[in-house]
Parts: sequence; C-alpha cells; structure tokens
Amino acid sequence: MRPAGEARSGAMPGLSRKSLNLRPTRMRCGQTATSAPGRQCILAPTQESGGDIGQFAGYVESRGRVKGIVFNLLSTIVVHEYGEDAWDDLLDSTGLNGAYTSLGNYPDEELMRLVDASPKALGLPDSAAVLRWFGRRAIPILAERYPNFFTPQKSTLRFLLTLNEIIHPEVKKIYPGADVPVFDFDTSSEGVLVMGYRSKRKLCALAQGFTEGAADYYGEVLQFEHLKCMHDGADKCVFRISVS
Repeated sequence: MRPAGEARSGAMPGLSRKSLNLRPTRMRCGQTATSAPGRQCILAPTQESGGDIGQFAGYVESRGRVKGIVFNLLSTIVVHEYGEDAWDDLLDSTGLNGAYTSLGNYPDEELMRLVDASPKALGLPDSAAVLRWFGRRAIPILAERYPNFFTPQKSTLRFLLTLNEIIHPEVKKIYPGADVPVFDFDTSSEGVLVMGYRSKRKLCALAQGFTEGAADYYGEVLQFEHLKCMHDGADKCVFRISVS
C-alpha cells in the first residue's frame, strides 16, 4: 500500500467535506483540580482565553515544551484509577513536584519522565501502553469539557477528519510557535480512513489512544492497524482505521 500522502484522494461515502461541521466553535473550559496532598496540580480559572477550543489540544509541543493541561489530565486519570498515593509515588520516583498550571509551559522531558516511570508504578507493560491508556482515558474528560467540539460529529472517522480544520489552526492562534502534529488523510477506500501522522515527539501511541477513546465515545468498534511507524525509520506513521 502506498503511503497515505501518495494515495489518490477520494470521497468516502457519507464523509464529504460538506457533511462535516468544520466551523470553529468557542467554548469554556470547566475548572477541575485533583491531586495528592501536598502535590498541587493547578488548573487555571475558567475564562474566555483559557476555554478556547485550542486548549483541547493541550498536548501541543511549543519549542520543546508541553502545555500544563497534559499534566493535569494525567494526574486526574491516575488518581481516578489508581488513587492519590499512586500519583504521589509517581512524582516521588521522578523527582517532580507536580505543580502545573493548565496554560503553563513545561519541559517535554518532564512528561517523558512520568511516562517512562508509569509502567512500573501503574502495572502497564511499557511506555507505549501508558500513552495509549492515557489517550483513551483522556477522551471522556475532554468530551465533557468540550461537548460542542464532539457532538457535531457523529462517528469516529468524521471526528478524526476535523483535526486539521479545527484543532490545529486554533492551537496556533492561541499558542504562537506551537509545533503541532501533522495529519494527512486518504478516504479513497469505502469505510476506511488511512491517516498519516508526523510529530517530532513521535507520540504515535498517544494518537492511537485518542483514536480508541473517540471510538468508545461514539459507541463504535475500532479496527486500528499501524502500517508504518517513525520508530522503525519511516518518515511518518500511517494508520489504517475503520469502525463497525
């Protein structure tokens, strides 16, 4: 199979551009704070500037730095599933203090320290499994905070096709200099989306987790094939995605 970027373009039945709601929507971010005692993970107060849809893509990398909302999400998910002691132990094992504001910028090395320490702390096989787990668990939280972003689309594939048109243009408006992942799409095969993914951080496992979470949200069974991977030397990751 040719890489997605080289495949001929085509219209997937039911997934025409006109059928998608691609107009950016303004929304407010709910205020949440969850942390272990003494380890404060701080979300900025609800405000128009912080509630823009661009904050949904809080994993955005900005000149080697990651938005604090990523750490906030990770803390919330770890505490919910493993308890506050697990998050506190994870911070202890990495030497991090756990104080992050959602709009702040933090070294990407801190995120990777947490990810690399998580398999042992959380009982997951490896770092890739942690990223998939994190992405999948994050989607319900994001959908609750940003319902107007999720509800206009009625399926996983339609949702994925809005990534370039809505999320990333808005991210770059709010966070100048942001280095966002780049996606390309091939819809030439009926019922199948071939999606290309490029990112300096090569967080393809996180992208897969987000996709799995979206399928859960839309009540669909996901078939996800990782055809090519940057970790194996490819210039981009290529995913073959279908749902039933």
